[in-house]
Amino acid sequence: MRQAGPMTDDAPTDDRRGPRVAGLDLRGADIRAVDLSGARLRALTLNGARISGAEMFQVEITGEIDGLVINGVDVAPLVEAELDRRDPERAAMRPTDPGGHRAAWEIMDRLWVGTVARARLLDPALLHERIDGEWSFIETLRHLVFAHDAWIGRVILGDPYPWHPLGLPFDQLPSTPGITSDPAARPGLDEMLVLRRDRRALVQRVLDTLTDERLDATTAPVTEPGWPEPIGYRLRDVLRWLLNEEWEHRRYAERDLTVLASRGS
Repeated sequence: MRQAGPMTDDAPTDDRRGPRVAGLDLRGADIRAVDLSGARLRALTLNGARISGAEMFQVEITGEIDGLVINGVDVAPLVEAELDRRDPERAAMRPTDPGGHRAAWEIMDRLWVGTVARARLLDPALLHERIDGEWSFIETLRHLVFAHDAWIGRVILGDPYPWHPLGLPFDQLPSTPGITSDPAARPGLDEMLVLRRDRRALVQRVLDTLTDERLDATTAPVTEPGWPEPIGYRLRDVLRWLLNEEWEHRRYAERDLTVLASRGS
């Protein structure tokens, strides 16, 4: 039964409604009688967290989820199965062999063609607008340039400082040698698509020589500091991570383009 107040004997003693809280390390904290109604929580790490006596009505969660147990039921496999049912091509983003990787990138290429076509129908100014505090369409493309520079340029091809200045790192990345990005830059769509094509060509270089043996090989670590950290990575993991970036950010972009189209009309 839905209760009128928090499911706890404790009562809030400090009212700080509406603050912006960022950069806190609360690992191991015991948090009680906290009212987060209407809160916007971003870039959270909740690994190993336990939530009990909670009220969660009309809650929306997006992110990487594995081993999420709600009232004794591991719901993560159910969510994955439902997402695959809604979009069968999503399963192709988990390739296991070279042919599967090449097929997955062909699917991504086709899907992005449609997404870019939708973006071109809008006033170019709208492509710089953020929806609900998320990245704009142009910022999304900028971030994917950064992701390619990091995982393909640095990790796979061994360039210690591959980052283009228009690439956009994730917000939580600390100051890192070689990464100089201007968050306020406003490049046009065509300029970003040129960079995207260049990065896609780098991916194709890797795919053209991909074998089962290479997929299971570990990349030679760069020696210079930077991000990702200078260690070896299994190639199949790197390619899967990058595919996931492409899939999820295109999905977000499609969602926001629908909102922008309604504004433009």
